[in-house]
Amino acid sequence: MNKENQINYVELPASNFEAMKAFYGDLFEWTFESYGEDYLAFNDGRLDGGFYKSDNRAAAGDGAALIIFYTQNLEELQDRIVAAGGEVCVPVFAFPGGRRFHFHDPHGNELAVWTDQGLT
Repeated sequence: MNKENQINYVELPASNFEAMKAFYGDLFEWTFESYGEDYLAFNDGRLDGGFYKSDNRAAAGDGAALIIFYTQNLEELQDRIVAAGGEVCVPVFAFPGGRRFHFHDPHGNELAVWTDQGLT
């Protein structure tokens, strides 16, 4: 597969790498590699990325890019995110072709999950 001109890497701020490893590792089965005290790389099985040491938070309302996951069972994943320590910040809503919700990870970064399942 040609990777030319495709998104190749994603970085998010985080102040507690252990909390991020527990959240994303348990919830999404990400793997991690530490690069010292200021950087933690991850792989989600398809895409590489990393967490850089920072107290800042990524929020769509502040102009940050919004990272959106896909799932076939929106409500089940929402329950798992909350049980893992995430917080829903935008409840499930419908849009043409799907439904989604937004959540904060343990650091406070805003992400979203969408599905094309369960539409009426």
